[in-house]
Amino acid sequence: MPPRLFCFGYSYSAAFLARRLGPRGFRIAGTARAAARVAELRAAGIEAYQFDGTAALPAGALDGTTHMLASIPPDAAGDPALRRHGADLARLPDLAWIGYLSTTGVYGDSGGAWVDETTPVAPLTERAGRRVAAEAAWQALTPRAHIFRLAGIYGPGRSALDQVRAGTARRVVKPGQAFSRIHVADIAQALEASIARPDPGAIYNLCDDEPAASADVVTFACELLGHAPPPEVPFEAAQLSDMARSFYGESRRVGNAKVKRELGLSLLYPTYREGLRALAGAG
Repeated sequence: MPPRLFCFGYSYSAAFLARRLGPRGFRIAGTARAAARVAELRAAGIEAYQFDGTAALPAGALDGTTHMLASIPPDAAGDPALRRHGADLARLPDLAWIGYLSTTGVYGDSGGAWVDETTPVAPLTERAGRRVAAEAAWQALTPRAHIFRLAGIYGPGRSALDQVRAGTARRVVKPGQAFSRIHVADIAQALEASIARPDPGAIYNLCDDEPAASADVVTFACELLGHAPPPEVPFEAAQLSDMARSFYGESRRVGNAKVKRELGLSLLYPTYREGLRALAGAG
């Protein structure tokens, strides 16, 4: 039987991985919360199931799974996939690889200093704390689990370019602030590399080479599109949602040496400049 990738949460990142694995003969299956999204995926040839954590998948949905990617955010009760199907996953006879998509938010605030996979986690928000607990739960389920801590994701349809085009881009300035980010295509190639070279129990940061202030990224996006950049707004004066304010409450530079060293990863988009240039050209 050909290998089968099952995605708990057929997310933006999961879709990019599926596009890489499908041509290699992988059967692709996954879940979505909404019935309309399930129908859309099935129309695209994905074996899709509706799943929001409140009820289990139908019997046999996981049969034949050889590789499993989990990207559903944990809720107050924990990881929905583990809650409903942890025991089922542990019993799958041919499951060779599990990837759990976490966040670099588990490191909390380093004051702009560099962090890597050896840095102790220190989540500052409830959201990040749930991720730490979910990481531990996946590792406790099986030694085959790999943890991927993702920086801010961008890519087609989800970048500063789209914000500029929509007129929603803002340049919020907080001196010394630095964020790491990662193009979704680099996430997909890192996951594929891990599947080819599994290291059970490994934790990897997925981010590009150059942490930068979000205002710098917006400015560059405006330059590419020939738009005047929006005015700078001091962080103290910015009207932000609670989630956005918590985002600016942390500053860290995330290192990616381990994924390059151990998986031989060569980034397609080493900085936001290469990534945005490519997106602007595709648009």
